[in-house]
Amino acid sequence: MPRKIRQLISELERAGFVNRGGKGSHRNFAHPKGYRVTISGQPGDDAKKYQERQIRHQIEESQR
Repeated sequence: MPRKIRQLISELERAGFVNRGGKGSHRNFAHPKGYRVTISGQPGDDAKKYQERQIRHQIEESQR
């Protein structure tokens, strides 16, 4: 079962990413080390596979 967009957002925030705003259903997150990621979709929507993969990769990169 796919995770929800709100779960991806909470994972990013726990990893130190900050919501920099966005337009419409898009949210831009930035990490103090310079990593950036954009998530699209409403918080209750199912996350797509590529979004889950992208978030996991960015969190791993920011922890190095």
